[in-house]
Amino acid sequence: MEFLLIALAGFAGSFHCLGMCGGLACALGGDPRGRRATVLRHLTYNTGRVTTYVFLGALAGALGGAIIHHGPSAEPLVAGQRILSIAAGTLMLIMGAQFFGYFRALHRATVGLGGKGLVVSLRSLVAAPGPGAPLAFGVVNGFLPCPLVYAFLAKAAATGAVAPAALTMLCFGLGTLPAMLFTGGIGRLLAPLWRRRGVRLAGGFLLALGTLTLLRGLLPWTLHSMH
Repeated sequence: MEFLLIALAGFAGSFHCLGMCGGLACALGGDPRGRRATVLRHLTYNTGRVTTYVFLGALAGALGGAIIHHGPSAEPLVAGQRILSIAAGTLMLIMGAQFFGYFRALHRATVGLGGKGLVVSLRSLVAAPGPGAPLAFGVVNGFLPCPLVYAFLAKAAATGAVAPAALTMLCFGLGTLPAMLFTGGIGRLLAPLWRRRGVRLAGGFLLALGTLTLLRGLLPWTLHSMH
């Protein structure tokens, strides 16, 4: 159920992706060989993008696992899991609030972090010949600074293991896939009002998942204190 919520949050976040990465997908353009080749071109691009998310998720899970398992006994392990859940849930709540217009200064800082160099690389990849260019374009695109990606990387880190963390980011990436595949048509059909509603829906999912993650860390301590 939690992975389903993550995929739905990724789908809702597609409205945000249209503003962040939709222009890059449009810049990739069509294939002169026809519609089928164009679809394959964009599938390849999105495969690269989602692959980067899965890779980053695996790294986050490994890092989270290293934090959780720092200690020979079970007590530090449980404490590490709780602390990581609290940190991840708090970060997700902050990122979710950004979709409602709060923490705008933080939003500008996170989006601008290292983005210029990656955009330059993306521009050179758009013009590169060969079938590997769309894949490389998607891989580099996946590293672009994005509050939505950061939020789910925090969620992935809170799992404390590589496999569920990678699966978290896979579900998120697959959720963003429909809008990114049809970004040209959706970008023309959706009015700005509906885009804003979609972004707020994504923020709502983030707030819900952030609350669940935060409570996962807080409740055991609360119950222990009550006992």
